[in-house]
Amino acid sequence: MDALEIDLIKKMYPDEWVLIGNPIMDEPELNVLSGIPVLHSKDKKELYYLGRSKTGDYNAITVIYTGKIASARVMTGIFNSNKR
Repeated sequence: MDALEIDLIKKMYPDEWVLIGNPIMDEPELNVLSGIPVLHSKDKKELYYLGRSKTGDYNAITVIYTGKIASARVMTGIFNSNKR
């Protein structure tokens, strides 16, 4: 699958957690601009559990929620693969 813009990902998977491979992010704010949707789920724990085996083909991954989260709970992260 090719990389998709974040607006399209949000339309495709409303109110879901989405595992994104090779994300393109704006550096100052670390907002995801585009990436490859690898897996999506309404359940965050399910996404993390099932997503472990699906990240090997990507240099970096991140997880986003496409719905509304209370500002105190907003979370983002990016993880780099240590391929040898």
